[in-house]
Amino acid sequence: MTVDTIRAGQEKHFPGIDLEDEDLAGCQLEKINLAGANLVGADFSRSNLKGARLDGANLLGANLKLADLRANLLGANLMQADLSNADLRGSNLRGANLMGAKLAQASLSGAFLSGANLTGVNLKGVDMRGTDLRGVNLNSANLKGANLSQADLQGANLSETNLEETDLRGANLAGANLTGANLLCAELEGSNIDGANMERACILGTAIAK
Repeated sequence: MTVDTIRAGQEKHFPGIDLEDEDLAGCQLEKINLAGANLVGADFSRSNLKGARLDGANLLGANLKLADLRANLLGANLMQADLSNADLRGSNLRGANLMGAKLAQASLSGAFLSGANLTGVNLKGVDMRGTDLRGVNLNSANLKGANLSQADLQGANLSETNLEETDLRGANLAGANLTGANLLCAELEGSNIDGANMERACILGTAIAK
């Protein structure tokens, strides 16, 4: 009955609810409160979650493909979740765990990701313009061809990260760890690399900040 109520949009307040493996695909869930909920393996593909509270929710392995996730995901567990083509523009993902998540063609422009864990995540070609990535762990992530112009990466861990052909124009990389990073043909014009560790970084063909 609870799932039917949620699907019908009759109620919006469900903090801490257990919806593990439930099918909520294509639902209108705008501004729903699922803070701290157990959403492991749940299907929210194509659902509208704009303005929803998902802070502290467990979305391990959840299907969020094509979902509108312009929501509060503060500290959420998104490990191995499928966020392909999801709309995450301006979302609050501070402190979220995105290890192993699928983010192909997701839109993250203007999102807040400070302190998030994106270790090994594939962000190839993703739009992350103006994103707050302060202190983010992007160790061994794939950001080839991504747009990180004007992004704030101060103190971020970008060690062994693939930044080939990445747009980093105007980005703040002050104090970032770029040890062993691949910056082949990356664009860094106007970026701030003060105090950044670029030991063993590949900068062949890169336009270094001036």
